[in-house]
Amino acid sequence: MADRERRHTRPLGSVFVPHAEVLSKSDLSRALTRMAHEIIERNHGLANVVLVGLQTGGVPIAECLGELFLEIEGSAPPVGSLDVAFYRDDIGLRPVLPEASTEMPGDLTGKIVVLVDDVLYTGRTVRAALNALSDFGRAAQVQLAVVVDRGHRELPLRPDFVGKNLPTSREELVDVTLEGVALGHLESR
Repeated sequence: MADRERRHTRPLGSVFVPHAEVLSKSDLSRALTRMAHEIIERNHGLANVVLVGLQTGGVPIAECLGELFLEIEGSAPPVGSLDVAFYRDDIGLRPVLPEASTEMPGDLTGKIVVLVDDVLYTGRTVRAALNALSDFGRAAQVQLAVVVDRGHRELPLRPDFVGKNLPTSREELVDVTLEGVALGHLESR
C-alpha cells in the first residue's frame, strides 16, 4: 500500500508494520529488469508501447521500468499515470487522493498499453483501470505488469508480467517500494 494511500486509509494514520522482507532492493531490481526484458520481447521492441502506472503504487514502478527500457533499448516508451478512484465499484469506501492525478501521454488509440501496478489482489483496481482507459482512446492491446501477484482474485484477470507470485492471507498487506517488498499489517498510532 503506497504511503500516501496509507495516510488516508481508515484507521487514519495507521502505520505499516512489516514482519517479513519478501524482496530486497537488489531482488526487486532483478525482477523489474526481467519484466522489462519480457515486455520488450513480447512486443518485439517498444515502438508502439505506452506505459501507464496506476496511482499510487504503480506510478514509480512504471517510471522505473521506463528507465530500464532506456538502459536496455536506448529509448523508452511514453509513461503516463492513471487514477481510477472514480471508476471503482467501491467508490466512497476508499480514499480519493487529490495528489493522485491522471496524466496520459496522448491518445492511446492503436497503442499497446502496459498497465503497471505494484500489487494485484482482487483485480478490482485493474477492472476500473480498463474502464478508465477507454476514455483515452481504443488501445490495440492492454497488457498488465505487476510487481506482486498475491492471489485472492475476485474477477477473472491474470497479469502478463509478474515480478513475484506471493500467496498471502487476506489479513496480510504487501508493501512495495523501490527499496523492496515486505509483508506486514497495519497498526493504529
